[in-house]
Amino acid sequence: MSDASALFGEETASPAPLRARHALLKRLADVVSLPASRVNAFERAVTGDLLVEMLRLATPEERRRVAARLAPLAELPNSVSRLLLRDEPAIAGLLIEQCASLTDADLIGCARDAGPEHRLMMASRRGLSEIVTETLFSFGEMEVIEAVLRNTTARLSQVGLEAVVALTRQHPALSAPLLKRPELRPAGAYVMFWWCGPEDRRTILQRFAVSREVMQEVSEDVFALAAEEGWADPVARKALQFIERRQRNRAAIGKSPFDDLEQAVAVAARDGLSRQTATEIAYLSGIKPLSGAKILGDPGGEPLAILCKATGLSRTDLHHLWRSMRRPERLADGAAHPDWERVQITYEMLAVDRAQTVLRYWNWSLSSALTPELMRAIREGEEDAVDEYSAPEWAAMMILGEDLGR
Repeated sequence: MSDASALFGEETASPAPLRARHALLKRLADVVSLPASRVNAFERAVTGDLLVEMLRLATPEERRRVAARLAPLAELPNSVSRLLLRDEPAIAGLLIEQCASLTDADLIGCARDAGPEHRLMMASRRGLSEIVTETLFSFGEMEVIEAVLRNTTARLSQVGLEAVVALTRQHPALSAPLLKRPELRPAGAYVMFWWCGPEDRRTILQRFAVSREVMQEVSEDVFALAAEEGWADPVARKALQFIERRQRNRAAIGKSPFDDLEQAVAVAARDGLSRQTATEIAYLSGIKPLSGAKILGDPGGEPLAILCKATGLSRTDLHHLWRSMRRPERLADGAAHPDWERVQITYEMLAVDRAQTVLRYWNWSLSSALTPELMRAIREGEEDAVDEYSAPEWAAMMILGEDLGR
């Protein structure tokens, strides 16, 4: 018995009225399965068209048998694949999971015309391209999105990643698989940090808190050039502020009522953290008040550890800041409070340069990029127009979307 005969069963096994149909389905599937040396493209296409007409009236079991016969083919008539990919999941799944000859157009068409079960099966298919994963993300189905993120052979575009980063705010389960993706860049991870849980925050800092050492080495002589020009070029000045090693704002000391950052922190610990003192701490730290407010107001507390490490504040200063905000230090049984313990660990695990990278990116996106036009876009919910905004502007839209009354 041939392979096709084994698949479809003996022709005599069917009821008498269906023997001819059963035999013809098998024979047409055999013709479509022939190698290019036996049948040319036109003959295969015409045979496929006739097979489709029969499959429209065939039983589910007959369609399943044909799908199983055609799934391993390196070439498949488009009319046949279109019909079977839109069939019920048990039939379409044979092609979705096994047929390597399906094109991106085939998969996108299936995703758009079929249902969630088809898209979920497609999410685990090997070698999904960027355009296919973008299409799957566009339906907003969390189970499908998570399956794509866990598919290590799938490729993600930056547009698709940015869409998922935004979704992680309302769907925290997506954060862990997203953080494992090789396509994710620091900009997206720094944005996610604000609404991630403790474990995901730790992952972000371990993986994405990068050094600026190379940038500092290649631009070392540019600082002198910019100084000679009186820092007149705002573009160069802004970039060099991100690169430079010094974090604190020395110019702010002359205008501040405090002698230095440490004194401001000590006063906050003694008297409580007032709005004025918080503003001064931000200025002395080399960040804008909006950035400082976001950091000091974070419920988890890890951004506070990053601020202290980046600015050279000691563990004692970190303790003073924590106490100034009336944050808990001990549990009822005297043990260290988990939040305070986690903040201390965060402080210890980060190198100064890496903490500065995170802090400066936050400040860059939360203040420097926050133009009046961007404020309007945030309030009106224009996140979909991501191509119109720079990386820090997009970050600001994601971070401040809820804070600005959206």
